[in-house]
Amino acid sequence: MRTIAIIGASLAGLRSAQALRQQGFDGRIVVIGDEVHLPYDRPPLSKDFLLGKVEAVPLADQEDLDALDAEWRLGVRATGLLSTREIVLSDDSTISADGIVIATGGIPRTVPNTHVLRTLDDAAKLRDAIGGAQHIGVIGAGFIGAEIASSARALGKDVTVVEALPAPLTRVLGAEMGAACGQLHSDHGSTLITGVNVDSVNVDGVIKLADGRRVDADVVVAGIGTRPATDWLAGGPVALGNGVLCDAGGVTNVKNVVAVGDVANCAGHRAEHWTSATEQAQVATRNLLAGETVATHTNGGYVWSDQYGVRIQFIGRATRDVRVEDGSVEDRKFVATYRDGDNPEDVVGIVAMSNARLFTRLRRNLK
Repeated sequence: MRTIAIIGASLAGLRSAQALRQQGFDGRIVVIGDEVHLPYDRPPLSKDFLLGKVEAVPLADQEDLDALDAEWRLGVRATGLLSTREIVLSDDSTISADGIVIATGGIPRTVPNTHVLRTLDDAAKLRDAIGGAQHIGVIGAGFIGAEIASSARALGKDVTVVEALPAPLTRVLGAEMGAACGQLHSDHGSTLITGVNVDSVNVDGVIKLADGRRVDADVVVAGIGTRPATDWLAGGPVALGNGVLCDAGGVTNVKNVVAVGDVANCAGHRAEHWTSATEQAQVATRNLLAGETVATHTNGGYVWSDQYGVRIQFIGRATRDVRVEDGSVEDRKFVATYRDGDNPEDVVGIVAMSNARLFTRLRRNLK
């Protein structure tokens, strides 16, 4: 291969470029990104960035970027594949490549008249809006919504969080541990409303709930998940289905095209995790250079979240058999394990609050 194009200039795209160089590829690398910014770290956006403690946190310094010797096409997006080797861009130019890495990530699901938080520009707009407001409404009590609520409370704002499920994070952590995370909101003075859908949000910030209740807010943020950024691939040669369909090595139905990060549906699983994006990049680029699947990636599902001064860590999968191994849920400092239904002695998942040391030790024995 002489030219490899990477579509997406965030974490997965950068790690893919770095992995290609580490694996000995000395040809041309073109990185295409729809944002004007060089790669930056997204997790701080909902925390220290909103709090005004940091600005953009680069994922690589200039020396590292120079060492990549990559061409950066920023502020332009891919709009389609003319063939398995030719990419159309939004400025009507095209790029021909022997290999393609799809790393376009996700697009936030939206609610009219609300903010979202995905990009640096989103975060800057939200920070300005929160700064001049007192009542903040958050739709969705997942990780991103909870982190925004936590930051707003730290800024002294009145916060109301609305969650459609009976408890936050039920799909990730299960009902019991999700409820434990939900208690963090009330512990720190935020109002949490669960088990009700949002009907609409008015332009003046009033959140209308499906049960008739109204929540007044100066600023409303929707943290209700993302969808894979695959619109530009519709009708093209790459197979789609809840993301870009690929095998466990990130290889698509087109052998010179691989997918990594949030957009990749690898062997029936799409992981929206920071660690997965990094790990997948190493494997997918190796397979791209080999021209076939010579390595696979097993998603560990590790995710962390900082909420109200508490570090939440999770890895694996949640089951109904959850056991507190150390500490106390009431004290918000514990480690719990999830057990396999058929083999109760097998630990298949771990969740912790403010107990990183034991979490790290237990994860070594994860099945």
